[in-house]
Formats: sequence, structure tokens, C-alpha cells
Amino acid sequence: MIIVNIHEAKTQLSKLIERALRGESVVIARAGEPLARVTALDAPPAPQRLGFLAGELAVPDDFDVMGDAEIGRLFGTGE
Repeated sequence: MIIVNIHEAKTQLSKLIERALRGESVVIARAGEPLARVTALDAPPAPQRLGFLAGELAVPDDFDVMGDAEIGRLFGTGE
């Protein structure tokens, strides 16, 4: 925990916030008397979107070859 006076806190606010984000606690004081503490907020993590339809959809085993004959016919390389 570091202690800074109000004047230093005003001039170094960005640096103090960065320190708080790294987990340090910053105390702001006036004439040596602690007045406030700057700490990082415990924000909830962003919701996980990957796999949100797990178990709801079925992907066919031949998904990667579906339409090969039609694509070949359209481009003149297939059957």
C-alpha cells in the first residue's frame, strides 16, 4: 500500500490508477491523514459466448464434403 498526498494524486492520477489495476492499494492523504483509498473494482467477467448452443445443434459427419458434387459441376471439375 502506498500513501500519496492530494497534490501528488491529482498530478499522477493515471499512474496511480494503473497501480491500482495491478492490485496495489493507493491511499490518498491530506497532511499525512489518510482520506481515501483507490482500488480496482471487482468487475464481473464478460459472459462466455463460446459454446452457447452446445447440445442444441447437430453437425452431420459429412459436413465438410456436403455439396462437393454440385460445386464440381458448377466449376467443371466434378462428375
